[in-house]
Amino acid sequence: MRRSVRMFRSAVPLAVALYAASAWGQFAVSDLSQLRDYESQRTSSYDHSGGNNDARELKPGEELVLFDEKGPAEIRHIWITTSSAEAYHLKKIVLRMYWDGETKPSVEVPLGDFFGLNLGNYKVFNSALVVVAPDKGLNAYFPMPFARSARITATNDGTRTADDFYWNIDWVRVPSLPANTAYFHAQYRQCSPCQGWYHGNFYGNNFKEARQDPRWKNTSGDQNYVMLEAQGNGQFIGVTFSVLQNQWGGWNEGDEMFWIDGEARPRIHGTGGEDYFNGAWGFSSLFSFPLIGLTEFQGWEAGSRFSHYRWHLEAPVRFHKSIRATIEDGHANLRSDNIFSAAYWYQTEPHAEFPALPSVSDRIPRINPVAGPGQDPRMY
Repeated sequence: MRRSVRMFRSAVPLAVALYAASAWGQFAVSDLSQLRDYESQRTSSYDHSGGNNDARELKPGEELVLFDEKGPAEIRHIWITTSSAEAYHLKKIVLRMYWDGETKPSVEVPLGDFFGLNLGNYKVFNSALVVVAPDKGLNAYFPMPFARSARITATNDGTRTADDFYWNIDWVRVPSLPANTAYFHAQYRQCSPCQGWYHGNFYGNNFKEARQDPRWKNTSGDQNYVMLEAQGNGQFIGVTFSVLQNQWGGWNEGDEMFWIDGEARPRIHGTGGEDYFNGAWGFSSLFSFPLIGLTEFQGWEAGSRFSHYRWHLEAPVRFHKSIRATIEDGHANLRSDNIFSAAYWYQTEPHAEFPALPSVSDRIPRINPVAGPGQDPRMY
């Protein structure tokens, strides 16, 4: 017994170090001594005159090209910051990414949502793939390979100029890409509000009346909130997901259900919202870990805010033909909350065309009058 304990103790630091490294970056610690077969590059907003005017202006209606480079190569890190006086500028500036000459983007997500700030306000957190650092430092560490070319743009859908828009994009030029390389994708979705079916009294999660409704048993998932719907050959790696509640109680009784490759039943069916984000027994405090996090939480009343992330780095959800990743808003979608999300995945091209991006006014989080417990007419 003593010998096995000694062996366990000596193995733990190495295992933890290797896991931490693989979760936090593209290489494990054990690989750092191996010389890489690439050329290190950076594309940024720096002042080419040699001065200190390193930021750009992003005017209303304007598109800035942040990155326009040739491959084969791989983006390893994106850092963006801006100081804008526009309210909800994180929801009004949109990132788009195009690989190998695409005319339709593989990434189309509002700036804040791409970096896990789905409710449009800054929150500091630390995860394996997205980090928001003080003050307003937006960082993403998704590997983004491309064979021929890549183009990244930022478009201002707001009414005021973002006066100081900075970026650094770290990338590597490589001899070639592996034959099985898939391309990075990210897609924005929302329902504001979701169309729940029950507006009676469910204080204390007392669903006595709702249980009599045939909709209480959700076997089809037809009305679930869709985080991702994609066609092709790829793997789903995670989601950032925020809720602005319109009713008292908790959205988190809803199960996640993932349909894969056109199967009739969800291959992945979970047990509840906080369970999917790897918490338990509701939520009581914020947490921020490499693969899971609750970065915003404000109680259980109408107007309460929840922001989460979940990275499937331990086992990306593989699909060969299609995926439909969904989650209920409350049990069997009885609630009518506001949900905003960004889903992230890799797949071979071509990808299915994305749903139209909601208008800028519709992207702004606001409490909606949907009836039910906790609704106060003075809130609207």
